[in-house]
Amino acid sequence: MKKLILLAAAFVLAASAYAAEFPTITIPDLKAAMANQDQKIVLLDANGTESWQKGHIPGAIDFAANKDNLSSVLPKDKNILVVAYCANPQCPAYRAAAKAAEKLGYKNIKHLTAGIMGWRDAGEKMETSTAPTSKT
Repeated sequence: MKKLILLAAAFVLAASAYAAEFPTITIPDLKAAMANQDQKIVLLDANGTESWQKGHIPGAIDFAANKDNLSSVLPKDKNILVVAYCANPQCPAYRAAAKAAEKLGYKNIKHLTAGIMGWRDAGEKMETSTAPTSKT
């Protein structure tokens, strides 16, 4: 029984550490940052190109279409706020975008936990596109 309790405790600890890999940002905090003219933000949509075309946060980069040339579409300033998101709080896809930015040296990376579904459900502005998504 002790081993089972220790195993469960280890699992909970590991899961919470994994979940906190990138700090979260809420929709109100993201909106405030977007409204702040002095703060530049990069949004990485990790939902895939088809989803990105159907609707994304205005100005978001389609990570799937740009992952191989991400360094050329991100700004040179490594301290810029980079916000990665995917579908919803249970979606882990944002990690690939966040880790790619981290690998390139970006230091201020956050996760919009609500994802695109939370953004849409909050009645926030969406952008659609049928244009090519790669920014090469």
